[in-house]
Formats: sequence, C-alpha cells, structure tokens
Amino acid sequence: MTELNVALIQDRDRGSVQANLQQIEAQVRKAAQQGAQLVLLQELHNSPYFCQQQDTAVFDLAEPIPGPSSERLSRLARETGTVIVGSLFERRAAGLYHNTAVVLDRDGRLAGRYRKMHIPDDPGFNEKFYFTPGDLGFEPIDTAVGRLGVLVCWDQWYPEAARLMALAGADLLLYPTAIGWSAEDDQDEQARQLDAWRTVQRGHAVANALPVLASNRVGYEAHPEPHLPGIQFWGHSFICGPQGELLAEADETAALIQARLDLRHNEQVRRIWPFFRDRRVDAYGDLFRRFRDE
Repeated sequence: MTELNVALIQDRDRGSVQANLQQIEAQVRKAAQQGAQLVLLQELHNSPYFCQQQDTAVFDLAEPIPGPSSERLSRLARETGTVIVGSLFERRAAGLYHNTAVVLDRDGRLAGRYRKMHIPDDPGFNEKFYFTPGDLGFEPIDTAVGRLGVLVCWDQWYPEAARLMALAGADLLLYPTAIGWSAEDDQDEQARQLDAWRTVQRGHAVANALPVLASNRVGYEAHPEPHLPGIQFWGHSFICGPQGELLAEADETAALIQARLDLRHNEQVRRIWPFFRDRRVDAYGDLFRRFRDE
C-alpha cells in the first residue's frame, strides 16, 4: 500500500466505559465514511486517567486481551473495514497488569499488541503502581495497511524506541497518549511542555524518515484528593510526515482529524537524507550503559 488515509480520535472521558466506547464507535464510523483506513485512539480510552493516585480498587478496571473491549473493537474494525489501534488496561494475571496497545486488523483479527515499555512515576502519573513494564520488545505489527510501529505515551520521549521500531521495518510510528498540564503550571511552563512534546516526536519522524501519529486526550480530570491539583489534558493530537511536516493537528477540544500519507515518500526522504547508511553502529556500545560515569 502506497497511500494511506489515517485518522486520530481525540476525546475527553465521558464518564463510563460504555459511554466512551459508544463515542469511539461513532467516531470510527465517521472516519471510515470519510475514507480512513487506519484509526488511532488515545491512551486508556475506556476510563479516566486513573493514575493520579494509587488505589488497588482500580485494578478492577483491567481486563484480559482478548476480552470484552478488544472484541468490541474487533467487531468495529470488521464492520468499518478499518485498522484500529486501541489502548487498554490489560489484566495478564492476578497482580500482573500492563498498559497495552491493541491492533485490530480490518477483518477484525487481533493483529498484535504492544505493552508499554517505559513506565513513568511522576507527580500525578503513578503508573509504576499499576503497570508492569512491557516484555514484547519493540516489534512492529503487520496489518493490511502496513507495518505499524506502535508505542505508548511515555515512550514518546525515547529516541531509542522509535529507532528500534524503524530498524525493524515499521512504515509509521503511532503513539496513543494521555498527557497534560498540572493545574499548578503557569502559561509559560505549559507552552514549554507542549512545544517539547510536539518537537521530540517530530524529531522521531525526521530521524527515521517515518510519519508519526500521536493521539492525546483532552479535558480536565480532577485529582481524587480534592486538595491536590488535577490534570488538564492538552490535546493537540497531530499527524506529521517523514520530514516532521505537520499534516493535521487538533486543538484542546474533542476532535477527529485525518490526513493522507504517501508512504513512498518515506524512501524518497531516506535517499536524500541517508541517516541509516551513515549510522556508526560500531561506536554505539555505550548506549547499553545507564550513564557514562567513570
């Protein structure tokens, strides 16, 4: 496939798993009617972003894969003829849970999954309490529309993850995301964070000559402890091409955005900017070290 119509769904939490999945179904059907062949959903789209606090009751939200949500997305993919990339709280076993992206091919088949590798543990983002780091590596997932390099949120900040997906033959990079500002951040800090988030991912596109799709959530989600600041998810989901060129971008409200990718352009860019040819793989051994201290 050389040309690919892609879509991102950016949304707020709508109060329940049922309401969230109903909205996803409506938006995927709309995207398919407008020609989308691939649809990316935001991180942990079934629920609020529950990682603002540590609460063992939250583990009740997790479900197996295959399971109810993946099977519902499977039926939707088959109905609409689209490839869908979703993001679920996976229950692998009692006490063992992952932040997992699922890929449903256009025939409804579960084409594969990716378990989030980099797990943050920051104020308001207590993910290490909930998620075991992924153990499936950085392996693209083959689908009817190409090889998808699926990563998740915090993975966005790591050039190694994007590079390894590219080295394994990914045709594009996809990031389901849940990121926002603390209510304590002033406007200057908000601008710096958003610009950094956008810039680093466009850098992954440039460094690997691959399109990047990033789907973020929107809306304010209060902290369960009323005296603590909540998170304002900043949205700004975007699609960029293999030179980092912005093809579509949302604002800070619920949105469906689409763009058409010419995947032949990936190789054209690599011919004029042959970063892969010039990599000094013989000199990168220190990348296996945590830090180059004496």
